[in-house]
Amino acid sequence: MKTAQLKRLEGLSEKIFLDRYAMKDADTNNTKVGDTVLVLTKDDPKFPAKEVGEIVRREGKNVTVKLRSGELFESTIEKLTLNKESTPEQLWDRLAKAMASVEATPEKQKEWTEKFRYLLEDWKLVPGGRIAAGADASDELTLFNCYVVPSPHDSRGGIMATLSEMTEIMSRGGGVGINLSSLRPRRAVVKGVNGSSSGAVSWGGLFSYTTGLIEQGGSRRGALMLMINDWHPDLLDFITVKQTMGQITNANLSVCVSNDFMKAVKEDLEWELVFPDTKDETYDATWDGDLAKWKAAGKAVVPFRTVRAREVWHTIIESAWKSAEPGVVFMEYYNQMSNSWYFNPIICTNPCGEQGLPAWGVCNLSAVNLSRFYDEENHDVAWEELGRAVRYSTRFLDNVIDKTPYHFEENRINQQGERRIGLGTMGLAELMIKLEVRYGSPESLDFLDKLYGFMAKEAYLASAEIAEEKGSFEHFIADKFLQSGFMKNMVSVYPEVGAAVQKKGMRNVTVITQAPTGSTGTMVGTSTGIEPYFAFEYFRQSRLGFDKQYVPIAKEWMDQHPGEELPAHFVTSMDLSAENHIRVQAAIQRWVDSSISKTANCPADFTVEETERLYELAFDLGCKGVTIYRDGSRDVQVLSTEKKEEKKTEAAAPAASSESDDAAINSLTESLPVNVDASTKQVFDKEYKSRPQVLRGATYKVNTPFGMAYITINDLNGTPGEIFLNVGKAGSDVFAMSEALGRVCSLFLRYGDHGNKVNLLIKHLKGIGGSGAIGFGVNRVESIADAVAKALETHIEATAAGDTQATALPELSVKITEPAAPAPAAGHQGHGAADTGSKDICPSCGSISLINSEGCKNCANCGYSRCS
Repeated sequence: MKTAQLKRLEGLSEKIFLDRYAMKDADTNNTKVGDTVLVLTKDDPKFPAKEVGEIVRREGKNVTVKLRSGELFESTIEKLTLNKESTPEQLWDRLAKAMASVEATPEKQKEWTEKFRYLLEDWKLVPGGRIAAGADASDELTLFNCYVVPSPHDSRGGIMATLSEMTEIMSRGGGVGINLSSLRPRRAVVKGVNGSSSGAVSWGGLFSYTTGLIEQGGSRRGALMLMINDWHPDLLDFITVKQTMGQITNANLSVCVSNDFMKAVKEDLEWELVFPDTKDETYDATWDGDLAKWKAAGKAVVPFRTVRAREVWHTIIESAWKSAEPGVVFMEYYNQMSNSWYFNPIICTNPCGEQGLPAWGVCNLSAVNLSRFYDEENHDVAWEELGRAVRYSTRFLDNVIDKTPYHFEENRINQQGERRIGLGTMGLAELMIKLEVRYGSPESLDFLDKLYGFMAKEAYLASAEIAEEKGSFEHFIADKFLQSGFMKNMVSVYPEVGAAVQKKGMRNVTVITQAPTGSTGTMVGTSTGIEPYFAFEYFRQSRLGFDKQYVPIAKEWMDQHPGEELPAHFVTSMDLSAENHIRVQAAIQRWVDSSISKTANCPADFTVEETERLYELAFDLGCKGVTIYRDGSRDVQVLSTEKKEEKKTEAAAPAASSESDDAAINSLTESLPVNVDASTKQVFDKEYKSRPQVLRGATYKVNTPFGMAYITINDLNGTPGEIFLNVGKAGSDVFAMSEALGRVCSLFLRYGDHGNKVNLLIKHLKGIGGSGAIGFGVNRVESIADAVAKALETHIEATAAGDTQATALPELSVKITEPAAPAPAAGHQGHGAADTGSKDICPSCGSISLINSEGCKNCANCGYSRCS
């Protein structure tokens, strides 16, 4: 194996390292000349900016920092982040010593300090963010990334207790998963207060709101996963809750789906939504959200509603198609595969979905960096070296369980009783490029089965070895453990694993987890998680100008082959079909005893029907969950069930949207003050033009600073009568604001004198500017509002000329002023420089660089990750 030692991180990698993972010195009075620091260069409460530099002068509390760019920056010690560690070597030394410190004897501690130091060198193993930041840094910092707390007890006190637990965990840097199924449904009777319940979804809103407060108040954003089971009466409310702005905005959502529900979907059967009988005298003492256990005890359930399973499934699919949520977790199948099936059921996943956990379960994560295990001489994987790294990594993570502080006794009891660890990977896409294996191809599926099967075998053999030395996890029963779905598959391929488990025991109930690794992967400079690269080339704004930059492995190839296109094995996420994404996930899932954080990327014109087939393919292939992301905004024409080749250029607004607009007007007229005379109300009713059943118009594709906008203008009596505006991912802030602008414009156009109204609307929208702009001269687009004005002008001109075909405005090159907003570059594999449609506003740096990848939101500009 040939390695390139990373003795010095540069650019964004160094900034992430110093900001998130290097040990800090809380007392900035210790600052001295020569120290490497992070300095606050933009003191904005919402979008602050920090840069790396070296102290070259200090006078009292005033300092001069020489930034990495060479610029001198004047500041004060209060605006510095002073680090005790400035190089990866210092981090590796600390982590190796910390994890070896729990070994039983000084000899063992010395042995494993050396082995762990070898493992960490050159980032062969990249510890999870909490491990890197917290090990031997503070007794207060947990080394676990995420937690699942028990489903809330169905009472005010129980809900508040869950809220308190969630807040405490998040304040220490951990994410939280909560299954809401224990809470009684909306309008259910609450006997104690002689009233009715507001429902499980409303309490999910409380947890979401609190998460938002924590992310605003701390240096890390809170991360929350909310789930509900497929039998709960509030299921449909939960599925569609994000379509109502403001109810749940700070949580990921997933539905827990059973095998019986999927059978009902395929056979088009009815499905009963039920809840336990709250009048049962043991309800308060025994109900914990586990319906199967409740029924097994002979307890009664109350049917609330009967629905068709296929209609519910279609609602899930359509919502996921619109906004990538909710995700689906096949929870019954998950528990059948789970090694803890016989003593500790999985009830929820962590916020990014890669680890299903029982109540009080935790994520204990690190990732093997596969890009470091390429055998250049033999053009193969360095199998022996990889096997050694996996074995050492298994012990490293097992030691974390004994090293971390526990702030909840329940966490300690659960984790030390089952010793759950999650060894994953990063750098897969980079390794496959080096091996010239095209990600997603049939060849790649065979390779992935071999690679991840090998790693799982080595990890399980290592856990058995540790069990022989230190003892098995508390709840280990060999025969039952080997009956899990995962172990049956493992033993069928690697019988030596079954023999080792029977003879030596098993140290850890689960061993493998595929996490996103967004921040840590970006820091190391390789592909994150098991995902392909998002793009190989992009633009980045710096003080030297607007420069094109490249992923290193792609840049190296292009430098060696000037003027040539990248070969086929250089694959980006949007080059793959969504089906190929799922097939890769399924190939790896076979060898992952927990789960996988993976996003199936789909093109903007991916249909609802294709989405449905994709979700069902995931179930059929044995995936434990599925999440898609459809690139760009919701295009109203795609809402039809027509095949792509049958789509017309005419744009008709969806009936649901028009009905909601008319309902809004009716509500407005009904709510006019009672002292308004009847004639005024009649004038209002007369002036407002109700929407006919069918309108015709055109959709304009306009590039804006916030991504590609699809602006649908439909005509009413020959002039624009409504506008539907879609920019960005549904569910994002950009999408919400643009949809609101479109609705307000529609109401404005359909009330009063249309001719004057259109010109007045253009006048007031045209030229509105923001922090960025696209294009030059007459083609310059200042903002989304400016894009609407330009589309209206083009529409009027086209209508006057008798052009009934939809007209595309010019697609313009990117020119974005501060803040920087990198975007994929033009001319390669379909990723244009202006293609920012799949991005949102980063809450850390303020650039339009937040993308969905690895099941999470990550910033391509500053490295921020919502899940880390």
